[in-house]
Amino acid sequence: MSIISEARPSDSPYIELVMRGYTASDGATIRPAESHWHLVLRKLSGKTDLLVVGPWTSAGALSYTEGAELLWIKLKLGVFMPHLPTRNLLDSETVLPGAACQSFWLGGSTWQFPAYDNVETFISRLAHKEVLARDPLVNVVMREQNQAPEMPPRTLRHRFLRATGLSQRHIQQIERAQQAADLLRQGTAIADTIYQAGYFDQPHLTRSLKRWVGYTPAQILTSSR
Repeated sequence: MSIISEARPSDSPYIELVMRGYTASDGATIRPAESHWHLVLRKLSGKTDLLVVGPWTSAGALSYTEGAELLWIKLKLGVFMPHLPTRNLLDSETVLPGAACQSFWLGGSTWQFPAYDNVETFISRLAHKEVLARDPLVNVVMREQNQAPEMPPRTLRHRFLRATGLSQRHIQQIERAQQAADLLRQGTAIADTIYQAGYFDQPHLTRSLKRWVGYTPAQILTSSR
């Protein structure tokens, strides 16, 4: 395995997951589409960077270099940075400018790089200074999809695009593909996965997984074995 990592949950209202790891060798892989923003701390060849990783609109190739130490902060859906236009961060990794003494610039201020054990404090400070914000409507709508909020569709679409850079339907398609991939990894038959994840037929499932996850149903089943 080329990337060795561990993860822990978080009780922060802004954080979905905290992960850390390192790259044991050079390599490449297919990364899935992602509707969440990430902050990634990277230490490589004596240099430390903090990256803002915007949502990935589809699956794609990812390459990495041996010897990198990594800290991933996966933000909850609907968490964003108001001063950074989300549309400019889609499908990209933005390296924040460095400052002196193991710090970086963000939102017009300097910040110390976070560590695995103080991520919640770091994120809380960003939120307190309004460098980080969250739109709770996004999570409510995604969790209760059968109950439409009392607001014009255009307003709802604007709220989704501002907080995530993606439309509600786009996020739903990504999440359904992730659900189907998880079912296949658990050994669920393709026919049962089609039914449980709500696809029309196998070609529909295959197209979706290739676009959002990067692999066909057969490839996912084979790798899980």
